[in-house]
Amino acid sequence: MKLYFETSNFPWSPERYHYAAEQMMLTLFPGEKPEYPEGPLPRDLSGEANAAVFTLHRGKKLTNISVLVFRPRGYYNGVSRFPSEELDRPPEEVYHTVQHALKLAFYKAGAALLGVHPPWGALTGVRPVKLPTRALLAGKTPEQAEAELKKEYFVSPQRARLAVDCAKASVEVQRSLTPGQVSLYIGIPFCPSRCVYCSFVSADVGKTLHLVEPYLEGLLREVEETGQVLQDAGLTIRSFYMGGGTPTTLSAGQMDRLLSKCQECLPLDGCTEYTVEAGRPDTITEEALRTLHAHGVDRISINPQTLEDHVLEAIGRKHSAGDIQTAYELARWIGFPCINMDLIAGLPQDSFDGFRSSLNGVLALDPQNITVHTLALKKGSRLMEEGGSLPSGEEVAEMLDWSRQALITHGYIPYYLYRQKYMSGSLENVGWAKPGAESLYNVIMMEELHTVVSLGAGGVTKLVRGGEILRLTNPKYPQDYLSSLDKVFSQKKEIRTFYR
Repeated sequence: MKLYFETSNFPWSPERYHYAAEQMMLTLFPGEKPEYPEGPLPRDLSGEANAAVFTLHRGKKLTNISVLVFRPRGYYNGVSRFPSEELDRPPEEVYHTVQHALKLAFYKAGAALLGVHPPWGALTGVRPVKLPTRALLAGKTPEQAEAELKKEYFVSPQRARLAVDCAKASVEVQRSLTPGQVSLYIGIPFCPSRCVYCSFVSADVGKTLHLVEPYLEGLLREVEETGQVLQDAGLTIRSFYMGGGTPTTLSAGQMDRLLSKCQECLPLDGCTEYTVEAGRPDTITEEALRTLHAHGVDRISINPQTLEDHVLEAIGRKHSAGDIQTAYELARWIGFPCINMDLIAGLPQDSFDGFRSSLNGVLALDPQNITVHTLALKKGSRLMEEGGSLPSGEEVAEMLDWSRQALITHGYIPYYLYRQKYMSGSLENVGWAKPGAESLYNVIMMEELHTVVSLGAGGVTKLVRGGEILRLTNPKYPQDYLSSLDKVFSQKKEIRTFYR
């Protein structure tokens, strides 16, 4: 799609608004790629069949942002307004006002041409729950927060209610946090095999076995360095999360060394949630689970993604649906008080009936948490590069609508939510929990409620204080991480400076 900007009246250069335009383009017209024609705006646009023209006109009282969208079926002009006095503020202060109006105008034109409204309306960000959370903290009722999403952003009633329900959980978590608390993430970037949809920084352990032990040694050193920095800064860990990859690709002995080092060096006395993603059933053994349980891990994930054997094969899993049930029963027998299970709607060769059967199978196991993801086509994944037989966006929406009703009926409540690019049907990922079993870490991480310190390859530490967020990034790949440990340790010292 060609994106034209009439440049003279925009505060700052129009390039600052390209990202906002592209986000809305992706929401309305998935699969389109932006083009920015050089030179002045053409006088005659009557021949355009796939373009959007953005203009800003300042009146005495109101400023109009107009977006004229051309498609093969015709054209439509969307307009959004804000008080002209806003433009008297410095450009960096009025930027978000202009960006928001631009998105709304583009949405109005595109939705009118398409004749449909995406479920999340004009919201394009990863974290739609932040808006109703802000409203609730400002004293608005849940009903007012929901009405605002529907009126101001054209969010569907179902999604607005879902966002507000998750915002209630966010508010509760936020009120439970105290100064000096942080959360901690440890990444284990290895898996027994690579799923076709995966773009995480993870390696097939069968091909990179020689890296696992050196990686663990480097990680143990980072744990020591981080523990010292946190204690010097007077910080304590509220929630602990080990993810990946698949952490249980480590042997039981390696996991014991890592968790022992964490308990020796990290300020964990105030930790109220201790999560390790066991994840893949083909890595779950009695010895591995006993090791986690002995170290006080009280929440694990056993993630089937699907209980359809032909779909497991299509996504590159080497285990069966029966292996998932065996792993779950073993974890229950050992005594883990909280188990999460993930499903993905929209997997290759899946169908509505197959997804429904998978969710019914998970519900029969009765885990404390169930996370329902929507398939997102991610750059770097085999699925993005090679394609596959995928359910339609409409069928995926049907899967999610059915899952919402089934989960509510079985006593689960939604507590965290996020969206991603290239997500089937422009939908969402939702974490569901039995009341009282919500994952503290998931809410903190997704809503950026306080600092999350990340260790290991690909880890991104987010230092959060007030409205300020500072990111410290570890090298992505295990080899680069190992060759840059001195830099990684030095960067961790910035935590002290941030909190000083």
